[in-house]
Amino acid sequence: MEIDFVYDTACPWCYIGRQRLRLALGSRAAVAPVLRFRPFLLSPDMPRAGMERRQYVERKFGGARRAGRILEAAQTAARQVGLDLHFERITRTPNTIDSHLLVFMGETQAQREALLDHLYRAYFVEGRDIGATSELVAIGAAEGLDPARVEERLTSLEGVADVVAENARLHNMGMSGVPGFIFNSRYAISGAQETGVFLRMIDLALETQVPEPVTHAHAG
Repeated sequence: MEIDFVYDTACPWCYIGRQRLRLALGSRAAVAPVLRFRPFLLSPDMPRAGMERRQYVERKFGGARRAGRILEAAQTAARQVGLDLHFERITRTPNTIDSHLLVFMGETQAQREALLDHLYRAYFVEGRDIGATSELVAIGAAEGLDPARVEERLTSLEGVADVVAENARLHNMGMSGVPGFIFNSRYAISGAQETGVFLRMIDLALETQVPEPVTHAHAG
């Protein structure tokens, strides 16, 4: 089964949605998913150096109080699937293009998954700046990539145009937010759905393994 995961690396609901999908797949042991990671930029106009976290939060959510309520809801949802998010540790909101490039550098599906999971932990649990080249080199090295190769790739800006183009293509397909999940190029849902919804989508996709143009299914 092919599953496209449309995500951003600084999106808490993408982290939660990925975990819920993982739990659903764990209940379908016979399914061998081919995961494709499709980059989406929630803040395409973010400066390359990122932005001070307080400034970003107030601009995006309209003030600290409203932001607190929204982030608390994400923390509650995360705890229900075994994730412990620490937004208070984040001091800088990154430009996420380079972190997407790091995921691209994974040579196998397993390595790409490990890189993405490490990025999410680094940012949402440890509060590390995943827009900083030094942090990305360290994460890549921890998951088996050559540090010199990672640094060269990121400093050369090779691949940036590919991330930007894929983001534009997804927007042109009608995606306005993330996470998004496309099963067998046929059924698409958006949002960090409950695990039960993912199970229904997996079972629906199993009925046909022939890739066809994407249609949106209402799961609920």
